Amino acid sequence: MRSGAAMARRSRAWSTVFGVTYAFLRLIDLWLRAAWQLGGLGITARLSVRGRRTGQQRSVLVGLLRVDGTWYVGHPNGSAAWTRNLEAAGAAELRQWRGSPIHVRARRLQDGPERDAVIHATAHQQPFPGNLLYRASQRHILAVGTYFRLTPE
Repeated sequence: MRSGAAMARRSRAWSTVFGVTYAFLRLIDLWLRAAWQLGGLGITARLSVRGRRTGQQRSVLVGLLRVDGTWYVGHPNGSAAWTRNLEAAGAAELRQWRGSPIHVRARRLQDGPERDAVIHATAHQQPFPGNLLYRASQRHILAVGTYFRLTPE
C-alpha cells in the first residue's frame, strides 16, 4: 500500500500561502507568546531546543498533536529553522500551558502510515481557522511536511 506522501505533490501556491502565513505569525510572535502565557492557545505548546550552530536555547510555539496517546510536532511547509535544530539536537524541552517543562526525545518521521496519520490528525486538532487551512492543503503537506514523534524522557 502506498503512503499518502507517495500520492501527494508539492504545490507552489500552498508553499506561498504557508510562507505568507508564517511570516505574519512571526510579526505577531510577541503578542502570541503573551496570549499563550495568559491563557493558552488551543493545542499550542512551547518547544525549546538547542540551536545547531549557536548552541543557544531557542523556543517556538508549536501545535502539539496527539495520535493514539503519542505526541507529535511538525511544520506543514517542510523544513524550518526549528525543525532543523530539533533534528540536529534529537531532544528538546516541551512545556504545555501552565505545565512543567518536560524533556523529550525527538525522532523525525519518514514517509509512511505514522506520518500520514499525524498529518491527517493535524487538520482536525488545529483550532479554527488553522484547521481549514490544513484540510485544504493536505496533499501539499503530505508531500513536504516535516514531523517528529516526541517521547518523554
